[in-house]
Amino acid sequence: MTPPPRSARHPVRVAHLGLGAFHRAHQAWYTQAANDAGGDWGIAAFTGRSPEAARVLAAQDAVYTLVERGADGDAARAVDALSRVHDGADRDAWRATIADPDVAVLTLTITEAGYRPGAGAPARVLDGLAARRAAGAGPLAVVSCDNLPRNGDVIREAVLALAADDAGLSDWIRTEVSFVSSMVDRITPATTDADREEVRRLTGWDDAAPVVTEPFTEWVLAGAFPAGRPDWEAGGARFVADIEPFERRKLWLLNAGHSLLAYHGLLRGRATVAEAVGDPALRDELELLWSEQRTELPFADDAVDEALAALRDRFANGRIAHRLAQIGADGSQKLGPRILDPLRARLAGGRAPGVAQAGVLAAWARHFAGSAAAEVNDAGAVGLAVRLRDARTDRDRAALVLDALAPDLTERTDLAGLIADRIASLQGAPA
Repeated sequence: MTPPPRSARHPVRVAHLGLGAFHRAHQAWYTQAANDAGGDWGIAAFTGRSPEAARVLAAQDAVYTLVERGADGDAARAVDALSRVHDGADRDAWRATIADPDVAVLTLTITEAGYRPGAGAPARVLDGLAARRAAGAGPLAVVSCDNLPRNGDVIREAVLALAADDAGLSDWIRTEVSFVSSMVDRITPATTDADREEVRRLTGWDDAAPVVTEPFTEWVLAGAFPAGRPDWEAGGARFVADIEPFERRKLWLLNAGHSLLAYHGLLRGRATVAEAVGDPALRDELELLWSEQRTELPFADDAVDEALAALRDRFANGRIAHRLAQIGADGSQKLGPRILDPLRARLAGGRAPGVAQAGVLAAWARHFAGSAAAEVNDAGAVGLAVRLRDARTDRDRAALVLDALAPDLTERTDLAGLIADRIASLQGAPA
């Protein structure tokens, strides 16, 4: 069966870098909601690393099925917020899109690794901004949608650092480009063949690029949109003056919980979040971590209780197969904002390092050291797995972890000892 007909092909007014499942479950979904409410905003989306997503989507007119998979059943709908899809290597199309005066917003889902020094995404953003300046196309908002605190500030600093040798371009970026921080939340596992078969059963359409996600979604943004934006509030987005508390709540509860379940769960032979949280030992460890992290959050107890109650339900949804191996990738980039920042906050407040916090770092080290070289998926820690395997003692392994992830904490002997003890306790963890 052919794809369902478009409701409209909206003019491209949003550009996006990182054409993955999460973008299509989140920002594109919010833009669809804005268009359903009377808006007229199309997205030109560019792939990050592989061109495959653009190739597959282009073959079906960039229309895809979004499946909201709740505990009690599935709801499917066609999404046509993407007006164009491109191979990210098509630099001419990228420059022309960012230089288009009708384009008012550039959103990014480049993952935490995309913000590392030397990563290519900031250079691509700068390349597009240079083309926009040369075209005299006016102001633009750049919106980061990745799990980093102050993500808008981070991409701004990275772009300006690359532009430092061009005073004219730097000045133009400072005056004409806003960098919006946002907190995003919607669990979106990788699509499987079984998911595609289920979409065929639900819709009668042989969709090669469906997205399966949970019903829950959240988007909180802070920053200016000098050239306008979609009415994302139609999908429930919130605009706030200070995003930091919301970032902390998400990173320190949901994302930190995911990292704990990933590394501990993989060591115990679990494959998905729901499987891991169904393990009583892991569930207890998760609750301990949340008790350690919540004390550092700037929210009242009842607000944190409400957030945790929602997370327990979401994590237990066995119909969402959120795979631990997917969550566990690039841990050296993820553990800083998820575990080490709240750990630093505990230490700054005069509290002892958390047992579960140290346990996540230990489980990451054990998982990392125990993985075959071909299975290590962490570009930010190349070579560390070998050093961890070759270390003579668990105290040496703890020192390597801190040196790699938190050099500022290497003198905390209490923390190093706790991590070493947790590494030792994981040696014989039952599967």
